[in-house]
Amino acid sequence: MKNFERKKTRKIMVGNVPVGGGSPVSVQTMTKTKTNDVEATVNQIIRCKDAGADIVRVTVNDKEAAAAIGDIVKSVDIPIVADIHFNHIFALKSIEAGVAKVRINPGNIGTKERIKEVLSAAKDKKIPIRIGVNSGSLEKDLLEKYSYPTDEALYESAMRHVEHAALNGFEDIIISVKSTSVPLMISAYRLIAQRTDFPLHLGVTEAGRTKVGTIKSSVGIGTLLAEGIGDTIRVSLTDEPEKEVEVGKEILRSLGLAQRTVEIISCPTCGRLDFDLFKVTEELEKKLNGIKKPVKLSVLGCAVNGPGEAREADIGIAGGKDGGILYIKGEMVRKVREDELVNAVYEEVMKFQPGE
Repeated sequence: MKNFERKKTRKIMVGNVPVGGGSPVSVQTMTKTKTNDVEATVNQIIRCKDAGADIVRVTVNDKEAAAAIGDIVKSVDIPIVADIHFNHIFALKSIEAGVAKVRINPGNIGTKERIKEVLSAAKDKKIPIRIGVNSGSLEKDLLEKYSYPTDEALYESAMRHVEHAALNGFEDIIISVKSTSVPLMISAYRLIAQRTDFPLHLGVTEAGRTKVGTIKSSVGIGTLLAEGIGDTIRVSLTDEPEKEVEVGKEILRSLGLAQRTVEIISCPTCGRLDFDLFKVTEELEKKLNGIKKPVKLSVLGCAVNGPGEAREADIGIAGGKDGGILYIKGEMVRKVREDELVNAVYEEVMKFQPGE
């Protein structure tokens, strides 16, 4: 599959993860524990990394969180982003604690003098900043000017703070212009992409519970990525952060932008089904979960589309009576009984050598 042509942006390093400049699109999430509970937060970060997260954001929203962030950074080996609202002192303490990036919302962080302090500290430590604009927290003067959040209002909010940073000699910036409205989010990011070369962090903010949030995020983030816009993504769900990572990875994989784990393709099934595809697929998902190998696995339920799909995958099963035909790199290998399918596929995945 030919990848989408991506817009050229400048490269910013978030710890050891490159964002922009043609680098792979990274997947982010955010912890949902109380940050001052270091053990719980660290454990959640580790689970997110195991799920495939590249970067994890942590809220630093009070004195206790600010005191804990240093211990959290020291306890994990994945870039940590400090999420800051209202109090610039927490940003300064997070920078001193060694976070890999700071996210600030200029609409609520305070005066230009306070922002300047944060910029100066970040510049000294060579830490990038994400200017995170949100349709729900636009500055009052912009709301008065545009009457309600618009794409131009989001763009103007982001750029006034980019310009302020540039006046202070700071340009290690990533931008986000999020909204709960998918059309507004898409339009705002298009404006930013047309008019700047800063890396863009994509997301639909407060997208909702898993089902609705997955759909909204897939449409919003996926549309922009398909247009070559976006360098790092976060799926916002009312769910565990690992689920956000899983959805984010699937969005990238569906567009051919990432394939870091086993991709399972299965049919919706119909009356032609002759074996328990639901059970086999569920067991395969559990058994192959976390295996970091770019393998495309096809599990189809009948002889109509099964053989063709199986030949196109790295490993394929074309369903039949009480089992299926196993294909490896397009070649029919053998028939496998239903009760042996999961183990047979697992063994082939573990033996499979991509690129050969």
